Amino acid sequence: MVSVRRRGTTATALLALLLTGCGPVAGRQPAALPVGYDSLDGTLKVWPARGSLTRDAAATGEISRAVRDWRSPDDDRAHLSSSGILYSGEVGGSPLALVAADVPGEGASWLLQLHRAGDRWQVSHATEYTDPGYLVYSDVLPVQTWTGRRYLTSARVERLLGPDGKALPATDGITEPVAVPACQAVAVTATLRPTRSLPRGRAADRVLDLGTATAAPRYPLVRDETGSGKRALTGLDTCVLAGERGPFGSVPRRIGDRQAPRSAPESWPMAKIAVRSLGSVSLGGGEPGELEQLTWESATGTMTAVVYRPAGGGAPVVSPADRSTTLQAYYLPVPGQPLAVLSWRGRDASFAAPPGTTRLVDRPGLVVVAQPDRKQTFSLAGTEKTWYRSVGGR
Repeated sequence: MVSVRRRGTTATALLALLLTGCGPVAGRQPAALPVGYDSLDGTLKVWPARGSLTRDAAATGEISRAVRDWRSPDDDRAHLSSSGILYSGEVGGSPLALVAADVPGEGASWLLQLHRAGDRWQVSHATEYTDPGYLVYSDVLPVQTWTGRRYLTSARVERLLGPDGKALPATDGITEPVAVPACQAVAVTATLRPTRSLPRGRAADRVLDLGTATAAPRYPLVRDETGSGKRALTGLDTCVLAGERGPFGSVPRRIGDRQAPRSAPESWPMAKIAVRSLGSVSLGGGEPGELEQLTWESATGTMTAVVYRPAGGGAPVVSPADRSTTLQAYYLPVPGQPLAVLSWRGRDASFAAPPGTTRLVDRPGLVVVAQPDRKQTFSLAGTEKTWYRSVGGR
């Protein structure tokens, strides 16, 4: 039986208990991938075989060969018996295959997208599922084609609404092309039918698509159950957020004692993106802008960052990510005036800055200073513990 790994949400954890998947043990790799995925929600097969090539043994063999030859950025290979071909057929006049690949080692699930070049199939796009565990516990999967974004939906999905709130036509589970911007987050919403895991179904199962410019292996869909993520990312450039100095891309994956820059960052969002206001701040004598704190769940814990939205509609400025802790410290690269932002919650603590520090903003829970040229240490003293954070020297 397929093992159940740690899940990021209660709903998917419940479904994990109800899904089953059986296959040969490791070391007895089959010659071909299973077509469809051996999973049930009650009596419903969640991922049945889809597409016009599902019964084509030659195509299945070639797709299996391509997946067997594929390697993750960490040089791990897919375990064929616990993977599956979710779709194989023609989309927009071109052959397409989608494989949910179980990759041991880092305990990852990958969505592999394959196309046919001549008489051979090859992996053309590979994204690592953000939430550790099986990709097939999701109900909406992203597909990137030359005609734009499409989605593959599970058999639990009755209807999928696009960013404009209109139902998306679909054939064999694959939607028609969807107008998703390159660098802007948009919402898609699934209506889930009643099943054993969801006896009443679900009217609005929301996910955010971070845009078609999301670079592999970063997975572009983020769960947004409450809609807080859509509100939090309004007006923000997701390409900037995903950059090496942006909130979502700034904490690289580490494997052992080394960084793995080709893997999805540890700060990549999984779910629960939200925002709270830190208040209006005036920088350099100009009109006050809004300072906000982003929070989100990644596969390695809660991350935070700050966003400065200048007055007059200028481009927002974002910090790199900071792991959630009592005293948060951020580098905010405001043009011409790089800043250090320190924030905390609660009023029963005493904040201390190095002697001579000029505080541009000084209010309960928030201090903003010019980014020091040399490393300086700030502290927050509670009743039983003191926290220290160093900034500067960048």
